[in-house]
Amino acid sequence: MQEKPAIQPATIRQPPGQCRSSFVLLLLFCLVTGCATSTNKWVALRSTPRNPLTESLGLLTKQGPKPTERTLQLLRRYNLHEDLEGDRRELLVKLGEIEKRSPNRENVYAQAELAYVVGKRAERGSHSEKALEYYGAAVLHSYSYLFDEKYATVSNPYDPEFRRACDLYNAALEGTLRIVQEQNSLQPGTTQHIKTANHDCRLEVRLQSNDWHADDIDHFEFVTDYEVHGLRNHYHNFGLGVPLIAVRRKHEGEDPREEYYPEDLSFPVTAFLRVNLAAANESTVQTAVLELFDPLNQPMVQVASHNVPLETDLSTPLAHTLSQPALDDTRLSTLGLLKPEKVKQVQGLYMLEPFQEDKIPVLMVHGLWSSPVTWMEMFNDLRSDPQIRKHYQFWFYLYPTGQPFWFSAAQMREDLADMRQKVDPEGRFPALDQTILVGHSMGGLVSKLQTVDSGNDFWSTLSEHPFSELQADEELREGLAQTFFFDPNPSIRRVITIGTPHRGSEFANDTTRWLGRKLIRIPTKLMQGKHQLIARNPGFFRKDAPLDINTSIDSLEPKSPLLPVLLTAHCSSWVKYNNIMGELPAEGIASWFSSGKGDGVVTLESARLENAESQIVVPADHSLVHRHPQSILEVRRILLQQVAEIRNYTYGDQINQVSIPQQSIREARIQSELPLPTSTSNIDSEIAQEATPILAK
Repeated sequence: MQEKPAIQPATIRQPPGQCRSSFVLLLLFCLVTGCATSTNKWVALRSTPRNPLTESLGLLTKQGPKPTERTLQLLRRYNLHEDLEGDRRELLVKLGEIEKRSPNRENVYAQAELAYVVGKRAERGSHSEKALEYYGAAVLHSYSYLFDEKYATVSNPYDPEFRRACDLYNAALEGTLRIVQEQNSLQPGTTQHIKTANHDCRLEVRLQSNDWHADDIDHFEFVTDYEVHGLRNHYHNFGLGVPLIAVRRKHEGEDPREEYYPEDLSFPVTAFLRVNLAAANESTVQTAVLELFDPLNQPMVQVASHNVPLETDLSTPLAHTLSQPALDDTRLSTLGLLKPEKVKQVQGLYMLEPFQEDKIPVLMVHGLWSSPVTWMEMFNDLRSDPQIRKHYQFWFYLYPTGQPFWFSAAQMREDLADMRQKVDPEGRFPALDQTILVGHSMGGLVSKLQTVDSGNDFWSTLSEHPFSELQADEELREGLAQTFFFDPNPSIRRVITIGTPHRGSEFANDTTRWLGRKLIRIPTKLMQGKHQLIARNPGFFRKDAPLDINTSIDSLEPKSPLLPVLLTAHCSSWVKYNNIMGELPAEGIASWFSSGKGDGVVTLESARLENAESQIVVPADHSLVHRHPQSILEVRRILLQQVAEIRNYTYGDQINQVSIPQQSIREARIQSELPLPTSTSNIDSEIAQEATPILAK
């Protein structure tokens, strides 16, 4: 995904003086006239589904499909090679009789391969009933080759025939499922009847997942139909089974967690057909179970005495989700910047995986002129790691980026509290009290504001008078209180900032700020509130009070009054910070637009965080710093370190509950109309007593 160049240029730094102003004008003009682009085409349909047997069986040749030379050699050995020109059903019967007299893995492999070839030819001829019959036989014979213990010798995993047997199982099962889905349905909990060459099969469909349920699935699509374009890395693991895209059905008004799943969410599933070989060898009527596994929780399946890896694809279902109109990054990010009020309707937390009470949340917060889609490269890479998957769940926060970052931080505090009340009202899920925030650019400031104690310092940027003396409507008073008086969130344990302008950005200069005021539509309600405050409180506010800061670009200006307050604000004792900065090379064309070392938007001096536990510089520009491989590896390292620290501290994997105040100190003071003290020491001690994490086993 490409960030938009106006606020986060990909490879060009801001030019000095008049050149810089002209450059910015041109970029913002491109935004308004629709020239800004985004790689929103995440997947494309293939002309022909991907098939690992295409070359070995000549599936796309004029002569094919045809058996391999090894199968032809076996037929010649039994003097059956001329039978290829006759009735293939009779040929398979003859091979079956040979197999009964002299059981041999090569014999059963040949049956699987020949059955698949016949099924593929029947499918080409639009004879779906015949294709289904032979695909079913190919599944049965390849399964027998892999798992039947009646053979004197074990299968040789180094033999290419072994891998082809796996591919035959997968391809024949996929062919079977395609026909069944066209004729009926693959809905979990249903039973299908399939007739093969020698058997009648009763197929039961079962969903094997701890998190998704049968009624979550609207329909399935096949991974092999799609080609991924929008993600740099494609995570496909080899094994047995058919990777599927499960398209989720929305359940309105049921589980409170439902509101956090986006429309048209897709998730990975692997279909595995478990065959009762004893029944298959003794009876013409058998029952098979089609098990639908969630590969994020179960990448292996037990078959007899074997631990079998499932064939899985995590990236294609993700790309399929991102290709849906509801997650169009261009629309979301541009509306969020230019029309903040529009995005407020969809603002909040989003989950692309089922909520899991025993996993630590990693909440990713995007930056200016962006959306949660900007995190998909990092999410795709991190989720591919089994250790990360075991311990973490990933959430995403969407907010309107046209408004000052402290407004977004206040709304995020409210959204986090609301989410906790809905999904864990009794505070029974201690993993939620180990939350990690990852913020890019302005999202790093929004994230850090969740973990500091406001004291009276933020309010002091507005006025020297106590808050209790303010004259305003109740709704406006409460909004100001939420923005300027807040406690650190006791459930957040770590914040990772990436390319964050802790000291502002010179990109927020006179020109861009003027343009921002012209282009960004400030909500009417906000402007009316500002006029009410000034009219009802003459002489109450400082001359340089940030009441005139109405846009995010203004709020990021280096002289913005809240930035130094945030830098020196008292941080929670239980929170650790990590910082990642970007730096472009000081050579080549990029150096022409350089105004100092940094990522082209944020200088290294501004991006540096003094109290960070770790701090690295990666060779990337601002729009790509959070997608750079070094940044992703650093976030992975930090996440694994966090797990190790919890395990060492608790002497095991158990995470016990953190105590959460029943009523925050901020709420108590606002409700009682008491002025807040100028010193934060008293607040510190109160919060420390009420919100100290308890991690002892």
